[in-house]
Amino acid sequence: MNIDKHILDLVDTVEQELKPIYEQVEEVCYFNSQKVMTAFWTSNLNEGAFLSTSGYGYNDVGRDAIEKIYAHIFKTEAALVRCQMVSGSHALSTCLFALLRPNDLLLSITGLPYDTLHEVIGIKENASSLKSFGIQYDQIDLVDNDFDYQKIEEYLKTHKVKVIEIQRSKGYSTRKSLTIEKLEKVIPFIKKIDKDVIIMVDNCYCEFVSKVEPSEVGADIVVGSLIKNLGGGIAPNGAYIVGKKELVELCGERLTLPGEGKEVGPTLGINKSILQGLFFAPSVVASSLKTAIFTSRMLEKLGYQVEPKYNEIRADIVENIIFQNPEDLIHYCQGIQSGSPIDSEFLPVPGDMSGYEDQIIMASGSFTQGSSIELSCDGPLREPFIAYQQGGLTYEYGKIGVLKAIDYLMKNK
Repeated sequence: MNIDKHILDLVDTVEQELKPIYEQVEEVCYFNSQKVMTAFWTSNLNEGAFLSTSGYGYNDVGRDAIEKIYAHIFKTEAALVRCQMVSGSHALSTCLFALLRPNDLLLSITGLPYDTLHEVIGIKENASSLKSFGIQYDQIDLVDNDFDYQKIEEYLKTHKVKVIEIQRSKGYSTRKSLTIEKLEKVIPFIKKIDKDVIIMVDNCYCEFVSKVEPSEVGADIVVGSLIKNLGGGIAPNGAYIVGKKELVELCGERLTLPGEGKEVGPTLGINKSILQGLFFAPSVVASSLKTAIFTSRMLEKLGYQVEPKYNEIRADIVENIIFQNPEDLIHYCQGIQSGSPIDSEFLPVPGDMSGYEDQIIMASGSFTQGSSIELSCDGPLREPFIAYQQGGLTYEYGKIGVLKAIDYLMKNK
């Protein structure tokens, strides 16, 4: 691969150091594999689930089996898993519009949400936003990468909040992603103050990273994407919403139409890919985590600031590399692109992207457009110039991509 010998020598040292941490990742992978298999067995999944429907999609047994499996894995009353939701952001938007009505109040307790939700909420003006329908929004920032319990309590005692939104992954912020242990503490705290408030968790990038999901610690509704963790690199698109039955049914009626909701929605031949992707998901997430851990230690050894560090508890598959200058950020992303299986000959450059205020540099030579479970790396051209790397369908391919990126970065110093 024409990688500098100094970098290759460092790999051996790093991998020996990481063996005990990789073993912990594999133990979680085995636990979640059991969870998936039990869900498959409980649903009595059979080959008939692979059949396709078109048109309205009435009586799609495969779609119903998939949603039963997802509900079992997340330990929820219901699930909505559909190719009609084109992304995690689309699923989040569907959920918010389903649960909120004019004059209702949405509160984020993890600060400013991900960039693609700004126009959905109305933080950035849009005639189709929640704000345009008279839905109010407010936020409480995290303090030292944890929830601000005092402000949350004061706010809930003085305002009637309909939905609380918790975004686990950091997005394009500099904060840490939120572990399941932090959710396990804050959710009962909120419910003790207001038992009726709906707690919605944006679980993108976080599924199967630990043994427990947010719905198992009290979240009312949980949302994520199928071109991230749970699609296993096989599902070509789609997203999921899981939670309490009445809330999921509202989301179904928002996605399709009132009166029909979850009963319609053709699968168009996607069922097998969704099921097979979920089957591989625990292993693929483990590979992504190992790739992130390897990246963290390698770049730290080379003198870069990284978050999380290689030996920290992780909440998602994202690794931050803080470059402090635009040139290194751009060169690292270009190196990731050169180590990708698709479009490796192309050189990504910063550009404008729908839903983002800053120019974005994005490397994603993936089999599925925009897939974040395949090795990719991106970041906004703003200080402190952070590369957000995620994915790796196998650890071996992830390591190859990272080594190409490090080598390209070093050669362009």
